[in-house]
Amino acid sequence: MAQLIYILDPMCSWCWGFSPVLQQVRQQAQAAGVKMTLRVGGLRTGAQAVLNEKKRAYILHHWHNVAQATGQPFNFVQAMPEGFFYDTEPACRALVVARQLNAGLLFPYLDLLQQAFYQEAQDITQPRVLSRLAVQVGYNQDAFSEAFDAPETQTETQAEFAWVRQLAVNGFPTLLAEDQQQYALITNGYQSYTVLEPILMRWISNHARI
Repeated sequence: MAQLIYILDPMCSWCWGFSPVLQQVRQQAQAAGVKMTLRVGGLRTGAQAVLNEKKRAYILHHWHNVAQATGQPFNFVQAMPEGFFYDTEPACRALVVARQLNAGLLFPYLDLLQQAFYQEAQDITQPRVLSRLAVQVGYNQDAFSEAFDAPETQTETQAEFAWVRQLAVNGFPTLLAEDQQQYALITNGYQSYTVLEPILMRWISNHARI
């Protein structure tokens, strides 16, 4: 079955910048009856997640660039307080769980995660925060927490990171079109919808179900 695959990390600032573009992509896909899903890439894990003041300043500078280029709002003042560990694995794993439990709520949950992190400076590396946000979207708290803590989910998340690397995806956001396990690149990196639309609509016109 043909589908669009959005490859991202919920704590990637360019993915937050891409969020309004993604909404338009999803609307076009839905109108054409084309399925859309997502896969997570794992932006920062392990030693990469440790922040010092120099790295924090570098990331905030990067966020300012994203805000200027995309118009997306950021909470610069409260972001990444002292002691914050920028590990994106938990938020990625939460999206894996969300996809397993109810794919229909997956993208609304992604939206809420990104808003919580970038606008409200909530710590979405914490399981309790991830669970609370999941409940707000409509997931069952016990089911979500149980799946999140399951060793199999951690293994699946790592396998997804590896799958993304095997595709040689080296930047987020990335949008792929898949048909019978053949992949076509729509974009690797942020693009405005104006730039993406001709490529996207050409592919959709060849794969629409309605």
